[in-house]
Amino acid sequence: MEIEVELSRIVINEQSDSQLIVLTELGGTNRCLPIVIGIVEIFAIDRRLKGIEPPRPMTHDLLASVIDHLEAKIDKIVINDLQDHTFYAQIHLRDKDGCITKVDARPSDAIAVGVAQKAPIFVADHVLTETAGQ
Repeated sequence: MEIEVELSRIVINEQSDSQLIVLTELGGTNRCLPIVIGIVEIFAIDRRLKGIEPPRPMTHDLLASVIDHLEAKIDKIVINDLQDHTFYAQIHLRDKDGCITKVDARPSDAIAVGVAQKAPIFVADHVLTETAGQ
């Protein structure tokens, strides 16, 4: 089962390479999922949330442009697993014929690409349950 979450907090610490995003469960028990990500990804997410356009496409912008040119859209982002303290995610792409393709991704990259399209974010229930006590 997948639980819908929202990106509720971004913590940027320019003195560190490790940054933090917090995903919070919608309409439920308000469980939170903190994920440590890199500085490049945190700035990409922050920039896209603020609608700031770089003079040239950055990597996440390039991927979003490729998806758009293929006439596909991001249906949803799913953080689907946790193994050895590493989160796994998938970008669910819907093509113009309605077919879904699941693409393996790091959660930070998936969120950075999906945030500009306001793609919904989901977390597998077992991942939220495993991390609730941490």
